[in-house]
Amino acid sequence: MQKGKINVFTATLVVISGMIGTGVFTSLGFQLMGVHSSFGILMLWLIGGIIALCGAFSYGELASAMPRSGGEYTYLSKIFHPFAGFLSGWVSATVAFAAPTALSAIALGTYVSKVYPGINPQLLAISVILLITVIHSFNLRQSSRFQNIFTLLEILLILFFIASGFMMGSPQAVPLLPNESSLPGEGWSSIFSSSFAVSLIYVSYAYSGWNTSTYMASDIENPRRNVPRSLFYGTIIVMVLYILLNYIFLYSAPAKELQGQVEVGLISAIHIFGVKTGNLMGMMIALLLVASISSFILAGPRIAKVMGEDLSQLSFLSITNKNGIPYIAIAIQSLISLMLILSGSFDKVLLYIGFTLSLSTFFTVAGLFVLRYRNKNKTDGYKTFGYPVTPIIFLALTGWMLYHTMKNSPKESLLGLATILAGGIIYFIKKPTKNPHENPIQTEES
Repeated sequence: MQKGKINVFTATLVVISGMIGTGVFTSLGFQLMGVHSSFGILMLWLIGGIIALCGAFSYGELASAMPRSGGEYTYLSKIFHPFAGFLSGWVSATVAFAAPTALSAIALGTYVSKVYPGINPQLLAISVILLITVIHSFNLRQSSRFQNIFTLLEILLILFFIASGFMMGSPQAVPLLPNESSLPGEGWSSIFSSSFAVSLIYVSYAYSGWNTSTYMASDIENPRRNVPRSLFYGTIIVMVLYILLNYIFLYSAPAKELQGQVEVGLISAIHIFGVKTGNLMGMMIALLLVASISSFILAGPRIAKVMGEDLSQLSFLSITNKNGIPYIAIAIQSLISLMLILSGSFDKVLLYIGFTLSLSTFFTVAGLFVLRYRNKNKTDGYKTFGYPVTPIIFLALTGWMLYHTMKNSPKESLLGLATILAGGIIYFIKKPTKNPHENPIQTEES
């Protein structure tokens, strides 16, 4: 490992921990309110995984061509216009990482308070964010060790949970295929329903994080090679774990008991292990949500740092300590997370952030076609597997999901659009005086 750099192993773990967390341990209850069959639920997680994998393949080529931290901010700025990059960076710097951090901390507090009712879940959520913020504010080696330990523990716990679920004595029936007796909306037709598309937003949020390593590409060894690898390895591992884990949730506990509940992992654990051991497993799930919170606090501020390097009005965000850690950007992101904890309903915030993130990734993957056209004579670097089919699949499924979310959840969708609009107003009020992206596509690391 190069001094001050993250290797592909840690980068992959950052991707994994950026994905595994709040969504998979909390969103099944909301999905069951719109999709009423185990076949439909498992198809949600399979299709969500396919979307994430197609996105990871597409982002791999973007990262190889533009190996600089910043993710969508860097890619959209260079492919389309600095304004497009600013809007994406604005979303990332304000809510795209702060909101998932807040949701993970809220879920952690909820799990712990269900086991120990005397604990204030909100106070616990705030304390965890403050502690991890301090840990990530000194040096990258310390941050990498912390991230590796908690992510490996997270994977081991999930594997143990899945294995234990398969060995339980009296499971629920979980048909894997629709049959003729399926009720309307519970067979194949459910996959094309509006409620399925909206539920896919919850799943999409659970898979969000498949692009995490692109936000910190400058901190990764040989980013042209290792960022695409970390995206693929991390996404495929999480896809398999998610499908198995949700199968076990349905296998272990009655669907009606899970419906509308946040702490589905705890409910499932009590059915598998009994109350005492189940509560212990619930505490372990809460503890390992720390890995998700950690990955968001580790990756997110790197976007703000890059924006600070590019835009004189935001130069304070690029200030680092002697070890190159953007401690001011870290502190600001964590402050936004704390504010979100103090306001908002869990499921509404989840829909809002899921819609906003999907919109950003939609336009970024669309930019891959522009990149290919401009770089049509270049053969070096990673190329998207299955191009152009894989990005088209991503765009088609994500577009379908966004349409139905706007149709069925207009308030949350409009709030997401309003967030982007606010960024646009700020851009034109304080138009950047520094513009590092005048040359649209650059293949050398900035």
